[in-house]
Amino acid sequence: MRPSNIRMSKCILIFTIVLLFGVGCFAEEISNEKPEEVDKKIIENSSEILDVPNEETEEHVKQENKFAEDVESLGPDESSTDKKPAVPVAPTNNRSGKLIVQHDYTNYDSLTSRIAPPMDSQRGGVSYTITEARLKEIRKQFMYWYFDQGGSDNDGDHQKNIHASSPQIHKNLNFQLPFFGFRFNYTRVSMNGYLEFSDPPERFQGYPLKFPVKDWPKENDPSFIGMFYSKTRVGSVRTEDVDQRRPGVYFRLERDLETRTDQFGVEMRERVKWDIRESMIGSETFNPKHAIIATWKNMSFAGGIANSLFVTNTFQLVLATDEVYTYAIFNYLDLKWTSHTEAGGDTSNGEGGTPAFVGFNAGNGTQAFEYAPYSQHSTIRDLTGRGWANGFKGRHVFRIDEKIMLGTCNKDISGVNLPLTFAPESGNMLGGTVVNITGPCFKMTDKVTCRFDTEEVRGTVVDTNRAICVQPMNVFAEGYIRFEIAIGPGKYDWKGKFFIETPATAAERIYFEDGMVHEKSPAEIKITWEKYNLTRNENAPIKISLWGYRETTIRPELQYITILEETASNTGQYIISPSNYRLRDNLEQLDMQFGFIQINLTEPTSYNGLEITPVIWSKPIPLGWYFGPQWERQYGKLWPAQLCDNWLKNDRYLKNFANDLPMCPCILEHALADKGRFLPDFECDKDANPKCMYHKGALHCVRTGAPNPDGAEQQCCYDKKNFLMLSYDQQWGSRPFRSHNFGYLPWNEANKVPTLSQWFHDVTPFYSCCMWQSEQSVGCETFRFERRPTQDCVAYQPPGVATVFGDPHIATFDNLQYTFNGKGEFTLARVNTKELRLDVQGRFEQLSQNVYGEVRATQLTSVATQGNNSAIIEVRLRPRYAQWRYRLDVLADGKRIYFDRPSLKFQHFPGVTVYTPTYILNQSEVIIMYESGAGVEVIENEGFMSARVYLPWNFINKTVGLFGNWSFDITDDLTLPDGTRAAVVTNLNDFERVHKDFGIKWLLNDKEDPDVGRALFFRDFGLQSNHYTNRSFEPIFKATPDEIIPSNRSIERGRAKALCADIYQCEYDYSVSLNRDLAHFTKNYLNSYMEIRTLNAKRIISCGVLETPRFGRKSTFLFVPGTKVSFECDQDFILIGDPRRTCLPNGRWDVPEYGYTECLRVQEFSSRQAGITSGIIMAIMIPLLLLIIYGAYKFIASQKEENIEDTRITMTKRTDDDHFLPKETDYNLHNSCGTRSIKFFIKVNFRDG
Repeated sequence: MRPSNIRMSKCILIFTIVLLFGVGCFAEEISNEKPEEVDKKIIENSSEILDVPNEETEEHVKQENKFAEDVESLGPDESSTDKKPAVPVAPTNNRSGKLIVQHDYTNYDSLTSRIAPPMDSQRGGVSYTITEARLKEIRKQFMYWYFDQGGSDNDGDHQKNIHASSPQIHKNLNFQLPFFGFRFNYTRVSMNGYLEFSDPPERFQGYPLKFPVKDWPKENDPSFIGMFYSKTRVGSVRTEDVDQRRPGVYFRLERDLETRTDQFGVEMRERVKWDIRESMIGSETFNPKHAIIATWKNMSFAGGIANSLFVTNTFQLVLATDEVYTYAIFNYLDLKWTSHTEAGGDTSNGEGGTPAFVGFNAGNGTQAFEYAPYSQHSTIRDLTGRGWANGFKGRHVFRIDEKIMLGTCNKDISGVNLPLTFAPESGNMLGGTVVNITGPCFKMTDKVTCRFDTEEVRGTVVDTNRAICVQPMNVFAEGYIRFEIAIGPGKYDWKGKFFIETPATAAERIYFEDGMVHEKSPAEIKITWEKYNLTRNENAPIKISLWGYRETTIRPELQYITILEETASNTGQYIISPSNYRLRDNLEQLDMQFGFIQINLTEPTSYNGLEITPVIWSKPIPLGWYFGPQWERQYGKLWPAQLCDNWLKNDRYLKNFANDLPMCPCILEHALADKGRFLPDFECDKDANPKCMYHKGALHCVRTGAPNPDGAEQQCCYDKKNFLMLSYDQQWGSRPFRSHNFGYLPWNEANKVPTLSQWFHDVTPFYSCCMWQSEQSVGCETFRFERRPTQDCVAYQPPGVATVFGDPHIATFDNLQYTFNGKGEFTLARVNTKELRLDVQGRFEQLSQNVYGEVRATQLTSVATQGNNSAIIEVRLRPRYAQWRYRLDVLADGKRIYFDRPSLKFQHFPGVTVYTPTYILNQSEVIIMYESGAGVEVIENEGFMSARVYLPWNFINKTVGLFGNWSFDITDDLTLPDGTRAAVVTNLNDFERVHKDFGIKWLLNDKEDPDVGRALFFRDFGLQSNHYTNRSFEPIFKATPDEIIPSNRSIERGRAKALCADIYQCEYDYSVSLNRDLAHFTKNYLNSYMEIRTLNAKRIISCGVLETPRFGRKSTFLFVPGTKVSFECDQDFILIGDPRRTCLPNGRWDVPEYGYTECLRVQEFSSRQAGITSGIIMAIMIPLLLLIIYGAYKFIASQKEENIEDTRITMTKRTDDDHFLPKETDYNLHNSCGTRSIKFFIKVNFRDG
């Protein structure tokens, strides 16, 4: 060992001995001192333990004592009269041997102490129950807790490691924090006034700051919550400041609040819960699980002179989440400066230049929200004087999980900068929904008017940030309508879109415990409801009333009928006894056969002390239970038959509507695969509502997605064998509807009202004709066979299908398969004729890098579509880390729409219906249906997107684009925009020629091209089509793994072949991306596409309708070749005609040998048999009688001829002899035709002879 090393070892040994000796003496000295001297000694020496100058520590002690004195001077509180700040006790050693300070938490009060609460109290111990007075006391404080003492290092929440040379610190959350579509389990706390979730760019392009960063991914686009995004430095505290806690950044994390029972955990949970609920609309049921408190105290601006350290800002960010919803509270306590020097601010006071950015950025080039009009404007100073959340100036609240929603008002009363925020965003068409509104800053004396479409209602001001309007009843509409706010006599400057739910699909608010309400005369009807939908006051009286609907003129009527209960209690349940209403006499409403039950508050002030009352409605129900006794008095006991007859008479006068409806498929598989024409029936859905009350025995029903030109709707139901159910066979069969559930414009006319017209014309008659009569009644058979018969499926034609998937691979309508890796926006399918118009466009973006670097291939990331003057629908692939809740974004005319509630699953826009399957909860499949029957299906799986287009046969020979011309001839599929054909059909493996000679020709831009079209994509943040376009991009044109993957990577070559089983699209995708998920998705998706083509090519031969005989039944309802149907009759009926029929291979039923099948009553059969016997007898006797008559006639005629001949001979003889007869007699002989004359003549002759 070298001498220098020996000397160094000796020095270290001596230093260690001295240090140990000093610590031992210190401990011995403490043990011999009094407790109060111990406390003083600990405080004096804690500066050495914490590496802080002793002067600063002494100053902190003074500040602590002063702060305690200030708190005590405020006077005792009833809930904390004997609570005092915690005091230090004897120090202990931590595991590293470092001395730490412990505190006595006896009588600890977090409101008056600078010492953080103990961490070991969060589990176990006596459960704490917070009193109303204590909660009120806590919520009086503007700022949330932050502590500069306590904890293992006695720094409390203070982040001493954040300073100029290290401006941020990483924090693991250990829970999921949803933010702006993404979800994070960590954050970074920055001294520059924000919480960050990803890296910022190395430098910003200049001020004012613009987010999202347009150059992403070349430049980082950070995800952050910017409360005061500006370059800062830690300032100084003035001696006269009331709060003498250390300046700097504080960070406090409170987890698992739902299960916490310790005092601080309970107080934190209750405080943040009620602060959010009372300040943010739509958060009435929010329960926080985790919370974050970040505080920037006495922060000065960067670049200032020395004295500017006393020019400081103090502000605080509070985040609360239940891991689904996230809310942010911005508390601005004091803002003395607005800009740092780099942004143009002066060096003394931080004024001028570009003020700080306030807002949110989602990151990854997606979306941003700048809090106008404050952010980067001089009005940023107003943040401390506005907001008014929970009644505090300077408090601003937001909901930030999926999109940014404001919870506080804005001084810009013209509404130019900020949209109207309201919740809920949808309501039942019947009205009564209480809509909470935030936007303009209200005064209690303001007169607020809300306009729902064209209907105006007066609003009620709750506080500065909130007003309430109750949705009116007479808004007959569906889908999104205008929702606008006016203050006083002003204009409607604050605008939004409110979604009207049809009564049939609206969220159910009143439940019927059983099906008794559908019976003709039930004994009782049990109803329940969620009592908190009306008020939290369980003792509040409610009123239950009955409403009815009719269409007797062009203007439909939704009319009040009667009160069922005047003052029931809001218990959430009630039993209706129809017998109580038997003697009611409602002569003016006797023609109302269906209606609704309505529940509202009897005293409006029961709703939080406001003069308003919410209203909840039932689903549509028949009114036989109420009007039955009255109808019986008017029509007799057979009143259902009379109601049915009245309907039949009226319906026969109306126009025939069924001819223009789409034909039902014969089998369920075809119905499910026809995405352009049919969607699930909400009344009978195998995935969401399998009850099928109106179609018993059905497995699934579908309906047309949009009304036909007459406003009608087709319905197709399928049995458990997946075959179409016919109304000719049973009353539960499929049937068309005169009125569509969506209604038809204008919605306020008869036959066009959403849901109500359908019930009036199509559902109510089913009760009176069939459900309240026998299936074989005349009324029911007329309903089934004549007025609402199932249309035959013989002529159904499955749609043509084209698709794009993978990176990307295309299969045309004629199933020509090729690969095209263009980069930009392209026309997939285009139809532009006088009768039809359709545009389907796709955006292809480059795949992300793999382990070897750039991937020269693209993938589908967005689809935009438009039909005949319809709304533009765009479906986008969300970034991978933003898919925790929704996989796809859907935009209708640029507005994001969501399908996360049952009442929002099916949404109708002008000319187009958009929905997600009921079993899809993450928005990973979206289906777009146009009135022409065209459909677009977009599917996401494992971060990759595909699309299919479905077209009915009237689109044949009318399509162009990457999906080719649908002509059943692949040679014309690669047709160019100018109508010429690209000569590459013979070698589709030549990817380069396909790319350059065909695919790139269909590139779109924002300028209209008569052959290609115009890009329909919604542009965020000023981006244009050229942002996505790169004509010079050259993908990998090789086709096989052996060509793409270098020979030295044989394992990856083998994996591609093993994974893909010779499917070239799968092999290509894996070879270029090395992504197993992509390859797997490509293979599976291609297989599913081929299965659809195989299914659509399957021809279903149908023999058509074979009616079930009246009073009889069939052995099977099948109608395909080979089906043998046997007939049977009900008891006391006798079958006549053929007892069996067979469906022949040619699609026809065999000809009956013994006549068509009938079921006759015994008496009718006997009468018919007697008639037949009489007929047989008559058939025998009448010909025999005719023969006898004919024989007699012939005999008499022959005798007559003989007599005439004899007479002629005799006369001839007499004429020749004597001419003795008189002339008169001769005259009679020649002119008479009767026997009597002949006899007379003979007598004369004998007498004379």
